[in-house]
Amino acid sequence: GIAARGAVDELCAGQTRNVARRSNRLLLGWAKLTHMSELNRLFYGDNLTVLREHVQTASVDLVYLDPPFNSRADYNVLFAEKDGTQSTSQITAFEDTWEWNLDAEHAYRQVVESGGPVADAMRAFRTFLGHSDMMAYLAMMAPRLLELKRVLKPTGSIYLHCDPTASHYLKMLMDSIFGVTNFRNEIIWKRQSAHADAKRYGSVHDTILFYATEGEPTWNSQYQPYDATYVDQYYRYEDEGGRKFMSGDLSAAGLQGGGYKYEWRGITRIWRVPLTTMERLEAERRIFYTRNGIPRIKRYLDESKGMPAQDVWADIESLRSWMIERLGYPTQKPEALLERIIQASSNEGDVVLDPFCGCGTAIAAAQTLNRRWIGIDITHLAIGLIKQRLQDKFGEAIKSTYQVFGEPTDLAGARKLAEDDKFQFEAWALSMVGARPSGQVRRGADKGIDGRLFFHDDSSGQSKQIILSVKGGHVEHSHIRDLRGVLDREEAQIGVLITLEQPSKPMLREAASAGFYTSSSIADSAFPRIQILTIEEMLAGSSIAFPRMHQVTFKQAPRAKGKAAENLTLDLG
Repeated sequence: GIAARGAVDELCAGQTRNVARRSNRLLLGWAKLTHMSELNRLFYGDNLTVLREHVQTASVDLVYLDPPFNSRADYNVLFAEKDGTQSTSQITAFEDTWEWNLDAEHAYRQVVESGGPVADAMRAFRTFLGHSDMMAYLAMMAPRLLELKRVLKPTGSIYLHCDPTASHYLKMLMDSIFGVTNFRNEIIWKRQSAHADAKRYGSVHDTILFYATEGEPTWNSQYQPYDATYVDQYYRYEDEGGRKFMSGDLSAAGLQGGGYKYEWRGITRIWRVPLTTMERLEAERRIFYTRNGIPRIKRYLDESKGMPAQDVWADIESLRSWMIERLGYPTQKPEALLERIIQASSNEGDVVLDPFCGCGTAIAAAQTLNRRWIGIDITHLAIGLIKQRLQDKFGEAIKSTYQVFGEPTDLAGARKLAEDDKFQFEAWALSMVGARPSGQVRRGADKGIDGRLFFHDDSSGQSKQIILSVKGGHVEHSHIRDLRGVLDREEAQIGVLITLEQPSKPMLREAASAGFYTSSSIADSAFPRIQILTIEEMLAGSSIAFPRMHQVTFKQAPRAKGKAAENLTLDLG
């Protein structure tokens, strides 16, 4: 291994020759892959390790990140069931990552020993915050932000999405890393219209910190709709067809650069446009005359781009329960929010990176806008959801445009994942067959159900259910009996045991004795009610046998239209 000081020195200097040679056990099979630079990339793993070892210096045009902090019920739940239980994966990641422990202490020392403004900032934070969760958060964020600075191009930008709990600390940390002069905006996103908070003002906004790098950052002006009061005040005229317009000055008096002097309808003065243009505007009925006969140009509301985007965004709604875009991920941001950021600070073909990609909104928006992308998340649950979202939105062809790293590619890798983290193994195994975790969090509280998959096989609209049990260790005959009991109790159509070990003959006989599920709408259909799938079989392409008229796992993302369906690949040279 590399000494702590040396690692940070290399990090800050942007040197990766030795770091890139270190193996990352989460990124299994990396060396076996070819043409990896041609594909967009989705990583399962710790984003610090992924950034250090697999993202090149000055290779990214835009970074968007929405890291969690200290909102356990809000930030770290992928799915909530009807009874209120929650998925364990993100909660576990939060507790392991953001509480003060040896990892946080080590991260703090690495950053401080590297010296410079960021070390000064961290020492000041330590004096003020002590060994608090906030200090742990800042200690873990500092090296990640240093890496994000390294991977940004000279024309790059970074947007850090946070809430008021940590925004002031993060602003100081970002100042120390990116430089005070590279701060561009503190964007206020009004995420909801009202919120009832006890004994304080309602909290309705998030903060987005926008920084650029030392060079000339990419910038494309964005526009917001005018406020209703502005429209009423300035677009107060209507033409014969009912189109709203405001009148604009045609006089060039006092205008730098001069104009054109001539007589128009008895008025001689210096005009902004030549006589031929004035005549054309008149013919097109685009001139408005005041009571004094002064000509002014009509500026139609429906032709206006709107108001140049300001640093308060109240025109993008947070996702509501009835919106088709909503996938059931509590921290999901609207794609319109990410689209504004991506369009403002990148161009088509540029690389967008989200190191805390969650349910993949930044990735989906980047794909829609013909950008290339890199996404990183620490849970297999999120990776599975992102893959499903991309397929729902862009179709099967999207699979050929990106590569997933960190997922097991062989039996040895699957065994290693099962040994390291039972819940991540379960989430990965379920994602292999398109199922979702059951959402139970307490050990022994899953009632024999690790995952569910819903499907429709007739026109009644009634969902049918497949229940799944995942075993990463020893399996025996009783597991099939238990699954059969759960199948009957839940009145499900099919039960599936996913196992890392090979099933015994008694297990196979017990499964066969459960009989078949027959679909009333599919002729000559018979699907085993109890099925056993080994990880080895799944890696070879096997999956669940069931009627596939329509499969429902996660809520489907809306289908992309037009240019959104184009598939860009990633070439980082």
